[in-house]
Amino acid sequence: MAEPLIYELSSQGREGVKPPKLDVPVSELPGDLVRDELPLPEVSEIDVVRHFLHLSQLNYAIDKGMYPLGSCTMKYNPKVNEVAARIPGFTGIHPLQDAETVQGALFVMYELQNYLKEISGFAGVTLQPAAGAHGELVGVLIMRKYHLDRGDTKRDTILVPDSAHGTNPASTSMSGLRVVQIPSDERGNVDLDALQSQLCDRVVGLMLTNPNTLGLFEEQVVEVIEQVHSCGGLVYGDGANMNALMGIMRPGDVGIDVMHFNLHKTFSTPHGGGGPGSGPVGVAEHLVDYLPSPIVIIDEAESLEDIPFFNLYEPPKSIGPVKAFWGHFGIMLRAYTYMRMLGAEGMQAAAEHAVLNANYLLSQIKDVYPLPYDRICKHEFVVKGHLDEAPDIHALDIAKRLIDYGVHPPTNYFPLIVPEALMIEPTETESKQSLDNYASILRKIAEEAKQNPELLHTAPHNAPVRRLDEVQAARNPILRYKHE
Repeated sequence: MAEPLIYELSSQGREGVKPPKLDVPVSELPGDLVRDELPLPEVSEIDVVRHFLHLSQLNYAIDKGMYPLGSCTMKYNPKVNEVAARIPGFTGIHPLQDAETVQGALFVMYELQNYLKEISGFAGVTLQPAAGAHGELVGVLIMRKYHLDRGDTKRDTILVPDSAHGTNPASTSMSGLRVVQIPSDERGNVDLDALQSQLCDRVVGLMLTNPNTLGLFEEQVVEVIEQVHSCGGLVYGDGANMNALMGIMRPGDVGIDVMHFNLHKTFSTPHGGGGPGSGPVGVAEHLVDYLPSPIVIIDEAESLEDIPFFNLYEPPKSIGPVKAFWGHFGIMLRAYTYMRMLGAEGMQAAAEHAVLNANYLLSQIKDVYPLPYDRICKHEFVVKGHLDEAPDIHALDIAKRLIDYGVHPPTNYFPLIVPEALMIEPTETESKQSLDNYASILRKIAEEAKQNPELLHTAPHNAPVRRLDEVQAARNPILRYKHE
């Protein structure tokens, strides 16, 4: 029996808390803020507490189980990160305070910039961007201004492989540039011949996701970068999948010019449901002067003999601020704590185990679910959620049935170049037992698909919400609960 909702618990005249008598003059609220026809529930305090606790228990989170959402890196978030982010000296400050009163915060930001530079091989980093896609936009704007600053005004095209991260084309369009898609070859790499055919003096650059959204490392990454550079273009690296490379391969060392990081993926900040995020951007030496302002530096003029003074600095050719104040500081604190707790060896081990876990899980199911590119994967992999023995079953059916087994489905229908795609990323924090359990559930669902396809078509059966008409929901959304 379903738990009653708060509106169903309402009883006329019931009160939660009684506020104290006003000690200020009564003031009427503006009329547009008060709607007499809105049926607000009349409930007690315990009803409210139980209602919201019940809702929280319906949520799925990494703290409840494996969350293999491909391209999202839903790794475990150590609780020590939360402790650090709640230190009163950090939570009690304001971005408009003078620099001398927030030296501890600026120190953390300065150190985080340097850690990201060391991990990536870049010369400069900005912490301002609010999330990954925001970092993409910042990177494209930097590339565009670099060319314009040199008088190279005809460049108006960004090349985007069909295996790139899904927000790359949108970030390009928002910057006012034109998108040209580059196909993949038979091994899932960027097609070098197709790339070469598009290179000309109108190319601003290439946006390269590596490993790509197939979970595959670009085998010819150096050749791709050299080709783009040969026509005067720049190479943007999408850092969404940096969890496979951390401590192993530095993008700046192979010639990538600019790249964003996802602090909320690679460096473990909790995320989902639209936030929170942080998408710092790193650049090679020739782009440092274009970074968004401000960045944190050591101000030699203000420093004492043994005590550095941290200050905010605007690069001379900066594209300007891209975020209110200095970025998402709480997310930076969590990422900084994660890096300090793991250290260099720990971060490399995390990447190695992410790759190991993905390949182990793939090995357990690839004889059942078709594998479009039969190669060693990196941190994630893509299989087809369509079985020859069950032609009416689709990836969505498999995903919905996984919910019945109490585990989270993988990403569906992405990347678009794989029909009926299931994109699975277990991350490094899952045990062998957890991976074996997920594989056994996937194999069992494959058998159900052959023997009783209707079971999958009507799934989920034991979730709080059953199969929804997603098309109808998008076209005719019901935006508030109505209790009859």
